Amino acid sequence: MSETTATTTTQRRPRQPDCRLTDQQLADLITRERPYKVFDGNSLFVLVTPSGQRSWRWRYYIRGREKVLLLGSYPEVSLEQARAARDQAREKVQAGIDPADEKREAKLALLIAQESSFEAVARAWHSRWSTGRHARYAEDVMSRLERNVFPVLGHKPVDQIEPKHVVAMMERVQGRGATDVARRVRNTCSQVFRYAITRGLCSRNPASEFKPSDVLPQRAAGNHARIDESELPQLLRKIEAYEGSQLTRLAMKLLALTFVRTSELIEAKWDEIDFDAAEWRIPAERMKMKRLHIVPLAPQAVQVLRTLQVISRGSELLFPGDRDRKKPMSNNTILKALERLGYKGKMTGHGFRGLASTALYERQFASDHIELQLAHVRGKVRGAYDHSRQLPQRRKMMEFWADFLEERLRAQ
Repeated sequence: MSETTATTTTQRRPRQPDCRLTDQQLADLITRERPYKVFDGNSLFVLVTPSGQRSWRWRYYIRGREKVLLLGSYPEVSLEQARAARDQAREKVQAGIDPADEKREAKLALLIAQESSFEAVARAWHSRWSTGRHARYAEDVMSRLERNVFPVLGHKPVDQIEPKHVVAMMERVQGRGATDVARRVRNTCSQVFRYAITRGLCSRNPASEFKPSDVLPQRAAGNHARIDESELPQLLRKIEAYEGSQLTRLAMKLLALTFVRTSELIEAKWDEIDFDAAEWRIPAERMKMKRLHIVPLAPQAVQVLRTLQVISRGSELLFPGDRDRKKPMSNNTILKALERLGYKGKMTGHGFRGLASTALYERQFASDHIELQLAHVRGKVRGAYDHSRQLPQRRKMMEFWADFLEERLRAQ
């Protein structure tokens, strides 16, 4: 039987006798081949189905129509609770309110609220946004939402979220020391709100009504200053459009793809590059830790190196200087190029190492793989150092990073 039934009537039916069921009688109810009713009183009854289900129902009349209201199932709803629910519903009928209509409207309102909750809208946005993007990157964005945003904002209707709610979410994330993550989830939320606005689900973007710097502590400027990951797409696009030296532009690209130290990059020689193995083998004497270091080369890095071969032809160096091709480019070349792009005090060549480290840790790559690729040995990677240690896993990680950068370059 449906939740409510209605038949037009011109005359009230006789009131059922007040039989007053007991808990023992309810427990003793048996099933039959057909559904049957057992009345408690004041039109409250239990409907027993052939499957054994026992549900509380109340028959009432309103505006000349007979209707039946479902009050729940026994024993989840006890006899005492069913009587109380009946009395509450009867008071509403006496006030001219149809409890069945009220219940239906409440369910509809809940359904609408659920479908327009931030989580529901965010998942709809993600389904559309992730099309054509790197699968691992798209998974990371959703995982970040699930871990950081949905527990705080997920249940709220998207049109009822205020800037203070977004701020509270960011402060909760920042409270565990994940300041960069707090910035990124704020930017993702902003995209979700923009999507909701286009769908008519809300009329404002509360995440855009303040700056991250209004909420989060600023990263101190210094020799290792770096931008936040959310600013990476703009930087990558500016590097692609760099109007200075082609050699400098490619140096910035290769630095981003390999996140080696700036000195390791500018002093690189062609005999260190193994195109067949897709590896860059930096000799021990050029490394800070004085150990051979292997950099697996993703296809994007190999492509940059192929272009460099043409530009630096005739020099044993990848990045020969302008005045003397037997010497490497200046150590300040990349820093000055970044300043020219508008990142003075905000980004350095070393900053690409910090960006890669933070992003790869957040995406749960193994600590040993990350630290080995950063050529960090003391205190972080235990045991004897082996330059080829976990190379297949590190190669996959470097390929992910290159795909990630390519995806960010295309991001809108």
